[in-house]
Amino acid sequence: MIYFFSDSHYTQEPGKHIYGKLSADLRERIRFFQDDWALLESGEWEKDCELLILNMIAGTCGQPKPGPGAERAVRRYCERGGNILLLHGSSAAFWEWKWWREIVGLRWTRPNDPDGQIASTHPHAPCTVKVTKTRHPLAAKLREIELPNDEIYTALEETAPIMTLMATTVNGETWPQCCETVSPWRGLIVSFIPGHLPVCTENPDLIYDVEVLIRYLLA
Repeated sequence: MIYFFSDSHYTQEPGKHIYGKLSADLRERIRFFQDDWALLESGEWEKDCELLILNMIAGTCGQPKPGPGAERAVRRYCERGGNILLLHGSSAAFWEWKWWREIVGLRWTRPNDPDGQIASTHPHAPCTVKVTKTRHPLAAKLREIELPNDEIYTALEETAPIMTLMATTVNGETWPQCCETVSPWRGLIVSFIPGHLPVCTENPDLIYDVEVLIRYLLA
């Protein structure tokens, strides 16, 4: 079973839009939750979780922050080598947990960051998200994405070694938009950052790439 936890992200509902556009065979394997952390907190999901997908930032959108039950379950999942797909700003899904901040690879830093890092930024512009020059097996499968005006997450903090799979250039600077890191317990953590507005999170090329990443992490 795939568990997908998302917040409404300032009414734009990116996780819900992505989930709704996935292939039927993937949706049948996914239990999707928006603005509801009861199962996450209970830890019951962890027992049969094949893949954890997140599209959330703790404490935003008027939602309560996931508590100690969620932290224990996510930690257990990570320690057994579970794979994770982090969509949009989900490197900050559990930003208050010190151990989480250290393993996500490329971290969205919020104002008043616990580690004292300068906050990340999200300029608004149209962009092209391109596959990078890499020998990673995903390079031959991912597809370039042309996106209209939307927020672009930039200036993230690298907290663990990453392999950059996709990137975009904004105002003359190039920023990673998809990357992979390996957790201390050998699980794969892939961040796929593009997509805030529905016009972007329903883009066929973006959905295609999300499906490629899901199937890769399941394999």
